[in-house]
Amino acid sequence: MEGVMGMDPAFGNVFAGKRVLVTGHTGFKGAWLSEWLLLLGADVTGFSLPSPTTPSLHGQLGLSGRLREIVGDIRDPVALRATVEACRPDFVFHLAAQPLVRASYADPVGTFDVNVLGTIRVLDALRSTTHPCSVICVTTDKCYENREWLYGYREEDPLGGHDPYSASKAAAEIAIASYRRSFFTGHPVRVASVRAGNVIGGGDWAIDRIVPDSVRALAAGRPVMVRNRRATRPWQHVLEPLSGYLWLAARLAASEIHAGAFNFGPSHDADRTVEELVAEVLRHWPGTWEDHTLPGAVHEAGRLQLATDKAHAMLGWAPAWMFSEGVAATVSWYRSAHEDPAPAHIASLTRAQIRDYTESAREASLAWAAPSAA
Repeated sequence: MEGVMGMDPAFGNVFAGKRVLVTGHTGFKGAWLSEWLLLLGADVTGFSLPSPTTPSLHGQLGLSGRLREIVGDIRDPVALRATVEACRPDFVFHLAAQPLVRASYADPVGTFDVNVLGTIRVLDALRSTTHPCSVICVTTDKCYENREWLYGYREEDPLGGHDPYSASKAAAEIAIASYRRSFFTGHPVRVASVRAGNVIGGGDWAIDRIVPDSVRALAAGRPVMVRNRRATRPWQHVLEPLSGYLWLAARLAASEIHAGAFNFGPSHDADRTVEELVAEVLRHWPGTWEDHTLPGAVHEAGRLQLATDKAHAMLGWAPAWMFSEGVAATVSWYRSAHEDPAPAHIASLTRAQIRDYTESAREASLAWAAPSAA
């Protein structure tokens, strides 16, 4: 395990030396979160199936040799309970999921199984915990009943979902709220759910996501194929919601806020169309794009925005990077990793971006980034 030497003082050193369980640590967001937790001096245990992509950020960072890793399925109650008992976590970040809209049409049953029952299994494994533990369950901005309106969705707005992925995450939110009220009231475990926008950032290698699809095309000298170019999304660098997850966990541990649901979305500057996102990517990695919108394609939301008033008011949280900064950091990561794929370089690159982002948050006087936070 990596020690706490040279750790970053963000989040008031709350995570230094603490036991943290991350489910889905082999995924894109899970790998970034694990790297940040290691930088913060945490004792990290990862529980996940093998990396879902090749390459994967988990592999590129060499995380297997730098944290305690357990290969397992979140739908396996025996393995989960054994992991919780062995780890005795102070913090749990539950990210393991089937995260793709289009994949949910191909396997709706598997999507509901992983995203709903998997989340229930994680919470159920924590019911026997007898020491304080802050739990962050990650869902999605797509958990809201999307009316394609111009306003950002608030935490109290109705849940729903047209496609199986979105509906499964809405169902997971209902299950999380039920477990919080039924089993974790007056309990040492405190459970919150978090909903982020469309995350971008280096190391995402998933299929059917516009940024990794663009990077693969640009690296091969091909035009970027764009579907659904007019769809508007709340784009944000992966470090933006992760800072919210970490800060919310820290505030829960200090018993300074009530558990519940929180949005961590970007500023309205980042509510852009897919076409605008690709144009911004091409500013940093020159190339071309082609419109490949398919008639009769499966339904995907046309417009989606998040309101973050609650996170701002209760946590003092706000985005630290504008849309252009997030895209620039993302493309810079991919180009640098393309030129030098060595794990040591990629780990150094990733940590440098975490430090740059933290410094931007400090310049913006965000609460979590202050050395005296917490």
